[in-house]
Amino acid sequence: MYFTDRGIEELSSRRGEEEFTFEWLAEQLRAFVDLNPDFEVPVERLATWLARLDEEDDED
Repeated sequence: MYFTDRGIEELSSRRGEEEFTFEWLAEQLRAFVDLNPDFEVPVERLATWLARLDEEDDED
C-alpha cells in the first residue's frame, strides 16, 4: 500500500457518498495549490490525467 492510499481511503470513507461537479473539484485543486505551491506539478499532472481519461479508452 502506498502512503497516498491512506489519504484516498480517508477521502472515500468520509466523502464517498457525496456527489460533486468537476468544476467544484477544480476549485478545490486551485485552492490547495494556492495554499501549497510546492504541490503545483503533482496537482497539474493529476488534473491532466483526469481530463484525458476518455482519450485512453478511445485508443483501445
